Amino acid sequence: MKIFILGTGRMGAWLTEEFCLDHEVAIYDFDRKKMKFFIEVQRLTDMSQLKEFDPDMVINAVSLRHTKEAFDQIIPLVRDDCIFVDIMSVKGDIDKYYKQHNLRFVSIHPMFGPTFANIRNLKDENAVIITESDEEGKKFFREFFESLELNIYEYSFAEHDETISYSLSIPFTSSLVFAACMKKQDAPGTTFRRHHEIAKGLLSEDDYLLAEILFNAGTIEQIEKINQRLSYLTHIIRGRDYEVMVEFLDKLRDNIDF
Repeated sequence: MKIFILGTGRMGAWLTEEFCLDHEVAIYDFDRKKMKFFIEVQRLTDMSQLKEFDPDMVINAVSLRHTKEAFDQIIPLVRDDCIFVDIMSVKGDIDKYYKQHNLRFVSIHPMFGPTFANIRNLKDENAVIITESDEEGKKFFREFFESLELNIYEYSFAEHDETISYSLSIPFTSSLVFAACMKKQDAPGTTFRRHHEIAKGLLSEDDYLLAEILFNAGTIEQIEKINQRLSYLTHIIRGRDYEVMVEFLDKLRDNIDF
């Protein structure tokens, strides 16, 4: 298959490395310096060259806020049967965009992210394939994810963003609150160090990406739950009630299948 990958940031670079040995791959990045270390791929120096490359699939790996803008530039340069792929962490109204332009598409979400995962060994990490996607494209990515031994989930666009509001907004919010309480002081303790590394990894992500995940429609509900639980924990601590604390901790262990 001829695959064009737009954007050679973390995810774009990873996808390029994964596909370049088994497929004919071309890449383009608006920052040309990012492309100089890639081998076994065709490096386009101008987007107009995409027409000559004539891809079967286009993978849009630019930042979340530029996804539609990038697709707008690509549409006139490829065949009508080309498959468009997004890797957006929050799908929003991208489904309406695909319908508006009558595009074949595959919408995926590799949920491991290069920040925290070992991209050389992704066994038991997770990936999502959107159910409304093109069947041929879904088959391609299902086989690709299976080859990496990922856990594959299939959600509709709406189900995906609902799930993301739970699975990402809770840990993201918790890490941001942790970082907000920090001061420039060394602190011993393995638990503290682990939380600190998670917070640093999270804050290395693109600001717009973090904002879009937190601005997800379901995030407010999750934050309100966090506030409620935190208020209750504060009440227990102030009352120094050991029996209530034990009940609370037992409930938490049940929540996480401890």
